Amino acid sequence: MDINDTILCACSAYNSKYYFNDRFAGIPDAVKKELQIMCVMYTEDVGGQIVVGFSDEGNLMLHVFCDEGDMFFDEIGSELKIKKLREEKKELFLQLEDYYKAFVLNKH
Repeated sequence: MDINDTILCACSAYNSKYYFNDRFAGIPDAVKKELQIMCVMYTEDVGGQIVVGFSDEGNLMLHVFCDEGDMFFDEIGSELKIKKLREEKKELFLQLEDYYKAFVLNKH
């Protein structure tokens, strides 16, 4: 993840923790819950860590990490799961991008 990206939320299979950035407290609770479920299910299915964030331009980005030597991380499953999430959550991701551009970047 580029140092300039802004993290929206993240989840780790290594410590079984989910993080949501308080900077985005204005996002509706239903959306927050959907993001939490999405991230937790991802790490439950393939392991590793997932980070959802925004680029400087406001594009939603999904980044996946695993510890070096993690024999349990399913790299192929991860790629397939990310592709599926991008398709299934396309509308949600576009709405989050619009939110970020309007309320964080102040682009209307």
